[in-house]
Amino acid sequence: MNPSPAPPAITPAELGWFDDVSESSQAYIKLNDLPARFAALPEAGCFVVAENSFRSGLNFLAAWQAWRAFGPSHSATLHFISAARCPLSRQDLEKVLSRRPELREFSDELIANYPALIRGTHRLVLEGGRVRLTLIFGARHEAYDTVSFLADAWFFNVGSPAESRGACPEETTNHIHKFSRPGTTLAAPQSTQACQIALEKAGFLKQACNSLDSQPDSFYGIFQPGKGPSPAQSKPAEPGMSVAVIGAGIAGCLLANNLAQRGYSVTLVDAADDAGSAASGNLQGAMYVKLGVEFNHQTELALSALTFSQRFYSNQGGPLWHPTGLLQLAWSDGEQDRQRRFIERNQYPKDVLRQVSREEAETLTGAALESGGLWFPGSGWLEPGKLCNALAMHPRIHKMFGCSITKMVATGDQWRLALTNNDSPNIQANRVVICAGHLSPLLIPGSGAFRFKAIRGQVTHLPEALAASPSAVICGARYLNPAHGLEGQRQAVIGATFDLHDREPEPTTESHRENIRALSAMVPQMLPPGMASSDLPERLTGRVGFRCTTHDYQPVAGPFYDGSGVAVSGLYLFTGLGSKGLTYAPLLAEFMADQISGQPTALPRSLAKKLATARMHRPNVASS
Repeated sequence: MNPSPAPPAITPAELGWFDDVSESSQAYIKLNDLPARFAALPEAGCFVVAENSFRSGLNFLAAWQAWRAFGPSHSATLHFISAARCPLSRQDLEKVLSRRPELREFSDELIANYPALIRGTHRLVLEGGRVRLTLIFGARHEAYDTVSFLADAWFFNVGSPAESRGACPEETTNHIHKFSRPGTTLAAPQSTQACQIALEKAGFLKQACNSLDSQPDSFYGIFQPGKGPSPAQSKPAEPGMSVAVIGAGIAGCLLANNLAQRGYSVTLVDAADDAGSAASGNLQGAMYVKLGVEFNHQTELALSALTFSQRFYSNQGGPLWHPTGLLQLAWSDGEQDRQRRFIERNQYPKDVLRQVSREEAETLTGAALESGGLWFPGSGWLEPGKLCNALAMHPRIHKMFGCSITKMVATGDQWRLALTNNDSPNIQANRVVICAGHLSPLLIPGSGAFRFKAIRGQVTHLPEALAASPSAVICGARYLNPAHGLEGQRQAVIGATFDLHDREPEPTTESHRENIRALSAMVPQMLPPGMASSDLPERLTGRVGFRCTTHDYQPVAGPFYDGSGVAVSGLYLFTGLGSKGLTYAPLLAEFMADQISGQPTALPRSLAKKLATARMHRPNVASS
């Protein structure tokens, strides 16, 4: 096997390990009685299957096929959690699964969404949200320690000697114990006597296998821990739970739609008359992040958000998502040095990013450039305002626009929200999520001071006739999108300014000049000389939005804790996405919906800690 690559890349498996594709998938399903258990799920329910080795994904595909055949007709979610120490490449996975034509419909969707070979946790949302695969690339014992879930059923695979060294160590069964609840079932169609002893020691009481096609060495057990309960984990939310989401920007609309897909009733509230009316309402938005030179938790979160949002927009963005590719230009001496150090210290798969020369960058973007940079083939740009409106159209979302919240009071297991609009009744909900951007601190009940700040950002609409339009997004000191619109009215959005102490809500000529000057310095051959100093900026249009950011420039997503460190029951906070909201919002909305519904979480604990709401209280200032 080749030496481990530099992060975040991971060593792929050798295809020879998977030459035998006759995994006992149906035995796992029958021994765990999945058809009957799937059918019995209530509205908004979820079922969690976990396995200790993903291998070629056949067990997952078989479970998905059974879910399609026997799962409920109403909204419910199948979660499947698996790990791969050395995952197959996309090409090799396709070769292996091509031998199973009966699973073609499912394998095609899996392959289309299969993540790049990057170590860490990957959440794949499949079949319109009815199936969620959490796939962890890395050493499985370390991997399972990072995620939060409780399984309803386990697929236990001893594995080949090359893959698992043929053992069933106590460490493995201890992990299975940790992520099981009383009544969790486990199937091991081919197990050694040592494995069976270890599983029984871990709390799985062996049951008789009545299936006619069960093998003599099959093991089927039910988790009945003899000493104490399993570690406390989030419990699935009760059917009929209602959620109020305050704020109809990209974060709020994504979260509301995500919860509605899972079967929950959502009330979406906004003071504006329509969704996507504030910072998320720009005509165009570039979808990118700036990955750190050091691969730390902050970089890992940014990368996870980038790859998840690329999959999300490809599946659900429709004509509002434009996957043109994106170039991060090495536009200055400082940025050239940063990109050089970035490439030296990291190894990224080429389907995520690669370094390109000036000549290749010009070919990819169709623009005259001064330098090369980093090319992100899966990125592009989005029409965020229109997407917000499309997301808010889900039939389980009740929209209450033109309404401001005047008071929030918790009573028992419900929250009551009083509104300024007297024509609208007060809102009652079991859960409340505040995701109102820079206005979020004003809505938090009680008193206290928070470490949020609003940053003004103005974009400029540049008519295509005034400048050469690239065919892909170019970003650096500013971003420039390809021109878009009706013939004769095509324009590109450039921006945005970063005005920390400016509260002007309307576009200004000086901000237009600032955008043009910055863009001219970045791509001098694309704009006519002297444009910024001419009277042209006075006639340009644009838009102002106020980004919400935090003291450490990391988002906030999770249950709200008061200044004393006590969780406020049923209250959540989702904001602080800054200028990268279009990239971070899809993954964090998925993570928030996981937490609210009590389902397995899409982010490892190490990254979830970086999003914790308690860090937003100013030191020595407590909330009442």
